[in-house]
Amino acid sequence: MRPPDAAVDTAETPAVARDADRALVAAARHSGGRTAAVLGCAVAAAAAALAEPAVLGHTLDLLLRRDPSGTAWTLLCAAVIAAEVVLDAAAARLTGDVDGRSTARLRRLGLSRLLRTAPHHAARYAPGETAARLTAHAAEAGKVPAAVAHAVAALLPPLGAVGALFLIDLWTALAFLMGVPLLVLLLRAFARDTLTSVARYQQVQLATAGRLVEALAGARTIAAAGTADRERTRILAQLPELGTEGRRMWQVYGGTTARSAALMPMLLYVVLAVGGIRLSAGVIGVGELLAAVRYAGLAAGMGAVTGGLAAVVRGRSAARRTAALLALPVLDHGRSELPEGGPGTLELRDVRVVRGGSAVLHDISLVIPGGTTVAVVGRSGAGKTLFAAVAGRLTDPDAGQVLLDGVPLREVTAEALRREVGHAFDRPVLLGDTVGDAIGFGAGPDPGPEAVRAAARAAGADLFVRHLPHGYGTRLTDAPMSGGEVQRLGLARAFCHAGRLLVLDDATSSLDTVTAREVERALAHQVRPGTRIVVAHRLSSAVRADLVVWLEDGRVRTIATHDELWQHEPDYRAVFAADAETGADVDAATEAAEAVTEAASQAEAAGEAAAVPEADDRRAPGKQEAAG
Repeated sequence: MRPPDAAVDTAETPAVARDADRALVAAARHSGGRTAAVLGCAVAAAAAALAEPAVLGHTLDLLLRRDPSGTAWTLLCAAVIAAEVVLDAAAARLTGDVDGRSTARLRRLGLSRLLRTAPHHAARYAPGETAARLTAHAAEAGKVPAAVAHAVAALLPPLGAVGALFLIDLWTALAFLMGVPLLVLLLRAFARDTLTSVARYQQVQLATAGRLVEALAGARTIAAAGTADRERTRILAQLPELGTEGRRMWQVYGGTTARSAALMPMLLYVVLAVGGIRLSAGVIGVGELLAAVRYAGLAAGMGAVTGGLAAVVRGRSAARRTAALLALPVLDHGRSELPEGGPGTLELRDVRVVRGGSAVLHDISLVIPGGTTVAVVGRSGAGKTLFAAVAGRLTDPDAGQVLLDGVPLREVTAEALRREVGHAFDRPVLLGDTVGDAIGFGAGPDPGPEAVRAAARAAGADLFVRHLPHGYGTRLTDAPMSGGEVQRLGLARAFCHAGRLLVLDDATSSLDTVTAREVERALAHQVRPGTRIVVAHRLSSAVRADLVVWLEDGRVRTIATHDELWQHEPDYRAVFAADAETGADVDAATEAAEAVTEAASQAEAAGEAAAVPEADDRRAPGKQEAAG
């Protein structure tokens, strides 16, 4: 579903319109030479088309007079026609190249901005809408540079034809100009109506794409709930409106074409009548009459102008949809480096974060000593995930500062930030071709297979990975995994690139209790030492932490050790009420299971062959629990 604070479509705002035009100019400059070549070929083809009636008319007059130079003019006439055909073909070939390069440029600009913004800004639009903006709409917008070149060239024949009519005969030209105001009105109405219908069509298209992607992402839930028919109806709810707007676009285009088709013969007949009168008076010749009629046809030809104008209008409207991504704020980075060998001291100074017009984190000030493991606890909605995002600079506070080893995170280079600050999430997304690639995925050089396997062991993932068809070389698409296994790979990725600060945002929520304890122990002893921020929902996570930051309604209620809070704060115990009721039983079962797991690990290290299948048998219930 669309995030609660999702913005309405901003494609029609003046700022986005300016951004769209700037993006189109940048795309045109990116293929400046090719765009100029398109314009040159199109203008040259238009010039050939403009010269053709004059050459043809003069050739006809020479042939009627049996002038010997008529043969040369006939060859010239053929050359002009051939040049027009060749130049049109060259313009078409170059247009495809320009369209492709401009589309790629717009997509890169949009994707770059999308990846450089904070995650909550990137989530402003539903995934389906974002995909449509970067694909279909970017492709439509990419046609604008070449379409503008063709539209400019398309103006040359009508304007040149009017001038030629005046050169041939004044009265014939005046007869044609009587219909020009009607042509102008047609073009103006066409541009206005097309812009309105195209904008609405693209807006409905975005909404439909967003609903479709939502349904695809929740396919299992829809199937389990038996609501496939309801979802189909919801996705296609705006299809009639989409059809209406699509038909309206074609009706506008068809109506303009039909009216121009009716107007053009009338103008031609008027020109022909006046030209015939002038011919009978001996003022112009047969060839000149033929040229006048053909020039009148060029001057009244709305097809090329209307088509070019339609392409520009559609492209600019689509560019505004794509440019809405360019309006997303960038999470800029500075040029400072973190001090060498810093312990990872994290400081928040008067941090305030606003979402949807309301403060979610209120003026938080605290210092977390380097090397400390801090559990961030609180009821749902207390601001724990946002606190973790600010601490690791996945987003910036609206007020205040976050410092790591004395350096404001805003001023740290992107390379240093992602090298020294790691994250693990409750629902990690695995990136890369293979399981090994997914664990090693991150900034900096390839960690190597030994580091990847060590991180997997620390995250409790090595055993099940080695039982995949090709171990760490198994393609992700061929590795069906439970939610807990995916979460362990996400932890392994974080451990593989652990820096001086590691932020774990509910990153063990899908793990069984035994595996979660193993991960916590490995985090303390097997992963690079540093500061840990752990968003804790389990009592065990808070128990093992050095300090607890207790959040309540976006404020720090207190900072203390777990034991102090547990003894003196009934409200703190209430946060873990469910865990507290079952804590004794869980601890007893956990200690027994840990002992068995430890024995299996020692047996495996000693090379006992039986240990691996036994460990796998013990793993099955835990896997089922995670999957459930």
